[in-house]
Amino acid sequence: MSILSGKNILLGVTGGIAAYKSTYLVRLFKKQGANVQVLMTPSSKDFVTPLTLSTLSNNPVLSDFFDPKDENKLWNNHVELALWADIFLIAPATSNTLSKMATARADNLLLATYLSSKCPVYFAPAMDLDMHKNLANQENIQKLVSHGKIHIPVSSGFLASGLEGDGRMKEPDEIINFIIKNIKKDLTLLNKKILITAGPTYEPIDAVRFIGNFSSGKMGFSLAKTAANLGAEVILITGPSSLNIIDDNISVINIVTADEMFFEVKKHFKSTDISILSAAVSDFKPKSRSKIKIKKLSKDLLSIDLVENIDILKHLGENKSNKQILVGFALETDNEFQNALSKIENKNLDAIVLNSLNDKGAGFGHDTNKITFINKNGKINKFKLKSKIDVSKDIFNELIKNFL
Repeated sequence: MSILSGKNILLGVTGGIAAYKSTYLVRLFKKQGANVQVLMTPSSKDFVTPLTLSTLSNNPVLSDFFDPKDENKLWNNHVELALWADIFLIAPATSNTLSKMATARADNLLLATYLSSKCPVYFAPAMDLDMHKNLANQENIQKLVSHGKIHIPVSSGFLASGLEGDGRMKEPDEIINFIIKNIKKDLTLLNKKILITAGPTYEPIDAVRFIGNFSSGKMGFSLAKTAANLGAEVILITGPSSLNIIDDNISVINIVTADEMFFEVKKHFKSTDISILSAAVSDFKPKSRSKIKIKKLSKDLLSIDLVENIDILKHLGENKSNKQILVGFALETDNEFQNALSKIENKNLDAIVLNSLNDKGAGFGHDTNKITFINKNGKINKFKLKSKIDVSKDIFNELIKNFL
C-alpha cells in the first residue's frame, strides 16, 4: 500500500510551459490512491485546460475566489482548502509565483491557500536557464526553504527556449518519488502496528436503556489519525461515537459493550507493538439484562444489581511481552498524580496519560485536552491546553522519545 493512499493532495499549477506535466502528476497521485484537488492560477489556463485536470482528478478545478457565473456568489474558501490538505505541491512553480510565495503576496486563490496552509508544502520550480540562475530567484528559493517549504530541485536538460541546462522541472514520476522518500524519513512509526481504543461503552439495562458515560471518542480518533500519519498500521476499536475516520492505514472496529471491546482487544493485542487504551470503559454492567423495556413504575428499575466488568488494561499488563508498549489513560477528579502512579504500578503500564476534570477544556466532549504524560520511571511531563490532535502528537512524541 502506498504511503500516499488516502492522502489529500492540493496540486497548485502556475503559468509556465511545464504546466502540461500537471496532467501526469494528477494521474500518478490518483494511481497512488490519493485524493487530488487542483488549484490553478489564471495564467496557467493558457497552458493546460481546467477540463482536462478536472476529468483526471474527479474534482472541479478551482482558480477564482468566486465563480462569476454564480448568482449566489459562493466563494472558494482558501482556509478550508488549506486545512483539508495533507500535502500541498506547487508544480510548476514559476519565477512570478516563487516571488509572491516568498513575500506573502496573495493575489489569487492558489497563493491565498498557500499562505493559509499548515501541511508540508513542496515546490518544483520551472523556468529558463538564466532566469533560474538569477540571484533574486535563488534568494526566493532559499527564503522559502528557510521557512520550512520543501524544494524539489530542477533538472538539467532541453528547455522550451531552445537552450539546454538547469531549469527544467523534475519529471512527474521523479516528483512523486521525491515526495514519498521525503515522507518516509519522517515516518517514525513505519512498520509499527498500533492498537487504540476510543469512546465509551454502553452496558444495556433493558431493550432501550444503558449505563454509559459522556466520552465522545475524539481523543482516541485523534491518536489514530496521528499514528497513521506517522506511518503506523492502526487498529482503532471504538465504542458508540458520531465520529468517522477514513484512512487506508486505519482499521476501525465498532463495539458497544465492555465485553465486546475486551474480545476485540484480546484478539489483536499480541500482534501489536504499541497499545494505547484511551476508551472510557464502563467499570460496571447490570448483572442481568431485560430483553424487553422495563416499565417505568416497575420495581426492577428502582434497584439494579451491578457486576464488575473485566479490567481490560490490567489484563493486557499481565499478558504483555517485554517488547510491547502499553499506555493507559487516567481521567481523575482528586488525588490525581497518586492515582495515576498507582495505575502504572498495579497494571504494569509503560506510561499513563493523566487528565483532570478540574481543568477547564479537558476531558469528555471537548475539542481540547490538557494532559500530563507520566512514564513508568515516574518522569512527568506537563502540557498546556491544546487541541486533541495536537495532544495526540505530544503523546506520540513522548512515546518515541521514551521507548523507540
